[in-house]
Amino acid sequence: MSYTRFEKARIVGARALQISLGAPILMKIPKDSTDAITIAMMEFDKGVIPITVKRKS
Repeated sequence: MSYTRFEKARIVGARALQISLGAPILMKIPKDSTDAITIAMMEFDKGVIPITVKRKS
């Protein structure tokens, strides 16, 4: 699925907030990556974030 830049920003932002509040990380990350936004971006790029977008038709 292709996301708009706004949808991507919302998904990554929501996931980064979850990570910063203690949610488990869904993939292996390098030891030097401790920033929640960086981790959320890596998860988004791999397609492992369990967040969906509902669009009105």
